[in-house]
This record gives sequence, C-alpha cells and structure tokens, in this order.
Amino acid sequence: MENDPVWEQLRQDAEQAASKERALASLFEEVVLTQDSLESALAVRLSRKLAYHATPEGYLKEVFCECFRDNPQIGERIRADITAIKERDPACRNYLAPLLYFKGFQAITCYRVAHELWNNGREELALYLQSLISEVFAVDIHPAARIGCGILLDHATSFVAGETSVIENHVSILHEVTLGGTGKTAGDRHPKVRHSVLIGAGAKLLGNIEIGHCARIGAGSVVVEDVPPHATVVGVPAVVTGFSKDPDPAQSMDQCIKH
Repeated sequence: MENDPVWEQLRQDAEQAASKERALASLFEEVVLTQDSLESALAVRLSRKLAYHATPEGYLKEVFCECFRDNPQIGERIRADITAIKERDPACRNYLAPLLYFKGFQAITCYRVAHELWNNGREELALYLQSLISEVFAVDIHPAARIGCGILLDHATSFVAGETSVIENHVSILHEVTLGGTGKTAGDRHPKVRHSVLIGAGAKLLGNIEIGHCARIGAGSVVVEDVPPHATVVGVPAVVTGFSKDPDPAQSMDQCIKH
C-alpha cells in the first residue's frame, strides 16, 4: 500500500525501539524492519504465535498473506483497528505495541482472516483457526460473526462472540465480555452492537438483542433486552439508568455512571 502513514510510523517506532533495547532488536528486525508492509509484518508475527505441529508456521503465514492479498479491505480494517487502539488506550504509546504485544489486536486480526476463509467456503480451516485463536489469545470469536472496523478490544481475555453476532464500526469492548445466545435454538440468536458503543468489563449480552448506537453497557451487567441509543445500562439484569450526552462513548471511554 502506497502512502501508508501507519506503516511508516510503525517502522520508525521499531527503529527507535531497536536502538533502545538491543535484546529485542532481532524481534523488531524480523517482524517489522525486514518486511515491506503492515500485512506482511502481521503474517510473520501471527503465524509464529499460532503455529502448531499440524499447521506449520510457513503454511499459516501463506494463508494470512493470501487473505490479505485477495481482500485489501482486511488491511483497511486492520489500520482502523490499530489507529483506534492508539487513540483510545492510554497504555498504547505507539503502533508497535499492538502489533507485537496486544493480544486484543492480534486476536481480532486473526479473526478477520478466519472470517475471510469462512466467506470463501473454507469453513474447516476457519474453525481450526478459531480454535487456535482461542487457545493462544483466550479470545473466542466465531468466524461467521460480523465485525466492523475501528474496534478496540482492550485486554481481551475471555471475550466471546457467537456465530450470528454483529459489531458495527467504532466500538470499544473491554475484557470478559460475552456476546452469547440464550439456548440451543439455531438461527439468528446473538446480539447486534451498533456503532460507537462502549461495553464495560465482564458484561454479558445474551440473545438476539440490539444495542443501540452510542450506548454504554456497565461493567458486569447482564443484558437480555434491547438497549436504546445513547442509553446507559447497568445491573443484573441490566436496566436503563439514564441517557448520556456523550456523542461518542467508544471514543471517550468514559465508564462513570451518570444519571
């Protein structure tokens, strides 16, 4: 991709990091400085993390590269994700950290490859990749789930999204969040999260419900009914406690409960 400011900045970050920490210089060199794009860097980093004896690193790397090459939109979504992390997470000081260390970004990038495989009829490989993502990152996203871009999956441990889940663009989600069903009935059975929503740690969203745009879901809440746009809900079961004037909760990351 020509004129790629994210990749250019990431390379600068890697060069600076290599000069500061010689013990990791070979890592920065292998993953970033010898690569020609963000996509190739991710293919190197993620294939090594996911490689098992049944699926060698080289094979997984080729799968990633093939998906990135065949669908450039994946790269666009990845750049929106890493930019969202940089903007919303105060612990993220540069673009290098998500690429190398943040398992939320790594897991959702792997999901994007699994989703591409699923959509192209390679369901077995997509499900196998899902299982590797779950084992390595403790994040379980069904490859058929539909997830937009500009997603911050913060910390990410124990995040679950079921098969018919939908997450629109520009959403922030903390750890231990579940987008699940309520029984064994097949069909459309998982939550639909609209744009600019903020979901607090440990929240459980269950059933084919709609979380309206710019809503805020309090930490530890159990949500089993639709949530109106701009509403704040908390509790078990969750109830509306008010309507926020915040035009973009996903961006502000303000989790204080205000009436």
